[in-house]
This record gives sequence, C-alpha cells and structure tokens, in this order.
Amino acid sequence: MSLDEMKRAAARAAIAFIPDNSVVGVGTGSTANHFIDALAEIKGRIDGAVASSEASAARLKANGITVYDMNAVDRIPVYVDGADEINRHLQAIKGGGAALTREKIVAAVAEQFICIADETKLVDVLGTFPLPVEVIPMARSHVARELVLLGGRPVYREGVLTDNGNVIIDVHGLQIAEPGKLEGEINQIVGVVTNGLFARRRADVLLLGTATGVQTYR
Repeated sequence: MSLDEMKRAAARAAIAFIPDNSVVGVGTGSTANHFIDALAEIKGRIDGAVASSEASAARLKANGITVYDMNAVDRIPVYVDGADEINRHLQAIKGGGAALTREKIVAAVAEQFICIADETKLVDVLGTFPLPVEVIPMARSHVARELVLLGGRPVYREGVLTDNGNVIIDVHGLQIAEPGKLEGEINQIVGVVTNGLFARRRADVLLLGTATGVQTYR
C-alpha cells in the first residue's frame, strides 16, 4: 500500500465518526483532501462544513458541500484533519500547509478531534518535522531571536503568507519532550499568533493508515 493509499484509507475511516445533520470541521492538506472527497459521498446527510483554510473551503464548495463561516456555527461535533507528526499521546505538530491558526480555532470549538495520518507520521518524540510558528510580519526578527533562546533554529518560510496575512517561521532542531510546556512558552512571545503544537488541544482519536490497514489510537 502506497503512502497516498494509506492516507486515503485513514480519511475514509473518519466518515464513521460523522453524525448525521451536523456541521463538520474540516482541516487542510493532502490527507484532509482525501477526507473532503469521501465527505462528498455522504453530503446529503450532513448540513455542511467549516473549513480551516481557503483552499479547503474551495475544495468543499467544488464538491457541492455548503461551507459556513466559523462565527455562524455554535456547535461542531467532529473536526477531521491530518498531522505532520503525531506521538502516541496524540499530541501533534501541524502547520506544514500554513493553516495552523485556523486549524487550532476549529479544533478548539470541536467536541471531538479526529486525526487522520499515514504511518510515517507517528513518532516517539515530536520535533523532527520543523515546528511552524505563525507570526505578525513586523515581529518576525524579534520572534526568531526568542525562538533561538528556546533552543531552536528558526527559518523564515519565504514567499508564504497565511490566510490571515501573516508569515511563517519554521523551527528546526527541536526535541520536544514537553509539548504542552513549549506550546505555551512560544505562544507567550510577543508577535506570535500561535504555533503548530497541538498538545493542549490534542487529538481525541488517531486513525493511522498502515500497510496492513487502519489502526485506531485513543
């Protein structure tokens, strides 16, 4: 089974978690795209979706799924999204697609966060994948200096603006033994919008696509 087939299998397994007549939270990225395609097959039994990026909103609309503004929705039973890395405590790094802030907002509102990923994303210690940090542009140099003090090697992601009009700094060289602690420390830096650690709001369920099928972690 190829990596793409593992992603697709995990994405399709998430459909079982979607309640009828609900508004579904939808993430961003290649695995989330597989979920959107699977969601389109059952669009008649859901009310619509809230998207974590403009790209996902466009894909949902192209599949005939109603997309709601986050502020117009008072309840999201389930949020489904991928991860760049995830550990066995279901703490994750996200933001490779630069949608981390909106992803965190939807995850915060959702009653259940279902992470879908292929087997290469499961790690013992987070940090091999560079940690994305969304930053207000005028604070980029200041934030980078502060990230160095936290032990990281910050690299400006050139040519990328988030849907919120901000920039991304990717932090290399971290071994994240205490994800929740580091998440809080980075978010306290003036100029940081948020970072890609999903530790304080970790996933509730991981659906991991493997060569032998989809494994479920809770």
